[in-house]
Amino acid sequence: MIKQLYQTCFVLLLSILFQGCTEQYALQSNTFEEALVVEATITNELKQQEIKISKTYRLETSGPTFESGAIVFVTDDLGNQYNFNEVNGVYVSENPFQATPERTYKLNITTESGRSYTSTAEKLTTVNEIESVIPAVVVRNGERGVEMSVNSFDPTFKSKYYRYEYEETYKVIAPKWNRNEAIVLGEQEIGTQLITTETKTCYGTQKSDTVLLNNTTGLAEDRDTFPVRFISDQNYIISHRYSILVRRYVESLSAYTFYKTLQKLSGNGSLLSQNQPGFFYGNLKSITNPNEKIIGFFEVASVSSKRIFFNYADLFPQEPLPPYYTKCTEEVLYFCFSLPPCVGDGIISAINDHTLTYYYNDGIIYHMYPAPCGDCTTFASNVIPPFWIN
Repeated sequence: MIKQLYQTCFVLLLSILFQGCTEQYALQSNTFEEALVVEATITNELKQQEIKISKTYRLETSGPTFESGAIVFVTDDLGNQYNFNEVNGVYVSENPFQATPERTYKLNITTESGRSYTSTAEKLTTVNEIESVIPAVVVRNGERGVEMSVNSFDPTFKSKYYRYEYEETYKVIAPKWNRNEAIVLGEQEIGTQLITTETKTCYGTQKSDTVLLNNTTGLAEDRDTFPVRFISDQNYIISHRYSILVRRYVESLSAYTFYKTLQKLSGNGSLLSQNQPGFFYGNLKSITNPNEKIIGFFEVASVSSKRIFFNYADLFPQEPLPPYYTKCTEEVLYFCFSLPPCVGDGIISAINDHTLTYYYNDGIIYHMYPAPCGDCTTFASNVIPPFWIN
């Protein structure tokens, strides 16, 4: 999410139309200016809340700079103050707390250089739990795959605006794994030994990195059904067992409008320009200098989450598995050091660099594959996630 906030600073606004919104955000186009970027969502979960504060950066630079040394705290309308401390590039609340429906909250930031910022007062949105996340085999744009849809219902019709995030975790099994590995014993000598760590079965994890929004304002009832994720049936991440954790935030109209603007700007490639940057405001302002730009939104949102699991065979019974993470082409190599086809030095180099993985050998003839084909730890983790259910 924060990545899109940075990128949007470089967008030239051509035309943005809002329908059904009572709040709009000013956009401007000018030369690059450094500005504070804030990503802050306080929820109704009892936990240590987190706030991210960085600076904008030019497209040609390597990335954002964390705003270190700031004084960050949230206050409510009763005068309670929740202080945040800097921890590994994020500001984390000193103590766990949760937003409650009867209070309003404001974010306050003072940078190390003495610049001060505050937000408008925000109130917790309606609590509306996810009822289900359902995977189904569908065809989208001519491609078959699995679509995960979020479902819920608010009989009071007060939720209306929704934002989604997900974290997916998947099981990986190396197709050319062998319990033995090749090792270098000397200058022109190799051998094999039993592998002592898990290299056959691993787990990969990815988080959503786009703005996912839905609203039910044009419907007869507040029934949220949203396709949060589509995965091709040829994607290796669903080859064995797959899990997705969906988090859904109930948004205020102003927060929804902000993220809708962000979604439009970051999602339309024709608007991007390195030389004609754009800018839009959220609900944060500078106390020190009213003309200073600050990007981001402080929201107080109710959140619910649900995790599901499924196996490839559950949805595609008796079908061949999708192609593996990488192409597994066997290499037949001669471990000797005279004229070709001898490639002894190459085999030793491949073992040391871990670019090839041992499968088996017949004398001096070694059968090897690209390292990820026999060792899944080259691109995933061999640690079983604590939530994993087989």
